Amino acid sequence: MKLTRPADLAVFLTIADHRNFRRAAEELGVTASALSHALRAMEERLGLRLFNRTTRSVALTEAGERLADRLRPAFRDIEDALDDLNAYRGRPVGALRINCARATARMQLVPFMTRFLAAYPGIKAEIVIDDGLVDMVAQGCDAGIRFGETIAQDMIAVPIGGMQRTAIVAAPAFLAHWPTPTTPADLRGLPCIRFRFASGRFYDWEFEKDGQDIAIAVEGPLTLNDQELALDAALAGTGLAFMFEEQVRAHLSAGTLVRVLEDWCPPYAGAYLYYPSRRQMPGPLRAFVDFIRDGGSR
Repeated sequence: MKLTRPADLAVFLTIADHRNFRRAAEELGVTASALSHALRAMEERLGLRLFNRTTRSVALTEAGERLADRLRPAFRDIEDALDDLNAYRGRPVGALRINCARATARMQLVPFMTRFLAAYPGIKAEIVIDDGLVDMVAQGCDAGIRFGETIAQDMIAVPIGGMQRTAIVAAPAFLAHWPTPTTPADLRGLPCIRFRFASGRFYDWEFEKDGQDIAIAVEGPLTLNDQELALDAALAGTGLAFMFEEQVRAHLSAGTLVRVLEDWCPPYAGAYLYYPSRRQMPGPLRAFVDFIRDGGSR
């Protein structure tokens, strides 16, 4: 068997991370056809198929999964070794890739990242939007942002953005036609805008008061998988919506939305930046973590 070059392994890992030849080619600065040819040549040298490819999907074979799992730690060690060179620079440089849900990205991450990139012009960041619970490391991300209860215990978590609060809202015209709920149980039978996760599971609306936790499986005429669309639907009078307070603050002030069940929506710990425990952190990630811990004041 002919030797496989490290450059070929880097190509393989990029495709494995993206599961898409076009996006992998964009990252590597080559054409998708050149990438496909390079992978085919590597598979021929190894005598193994690493990916199952169709016109619509790219998936790792069992051999490909095993190779990717073995290579990722080795390539992280190489990245760490190169990142050590940042000690000889005044400021860290390189790439930072963060996975985040859309709503959290809009409310917290993008404003925070804007200040961070202004402070560290040598860093280029990419925000990968995904509202599902994904394997951040398998996606090739340095870190992710999620709420604390959804973060695996083997991850390091740093709070970002402070406390959060939810808000149940509806348009004034909707509440003029339907009874105003005073307890979470009153939501049963009222038109609510439901949210479905990428996994297919519906989100049960969560409430707390006087130490009592309640989750309500709401019903309604409209189901969405995007919170901004849920806000648009609430403004249009489609039904009650479960939103973050920050998303609707301006509408509440303007009177275009009305809040209900406010006493059942206490503040709670907000989102966390999380990342795997590693012997050495990449310089851009280390700088971002320090920036968060300093409240974005560097």
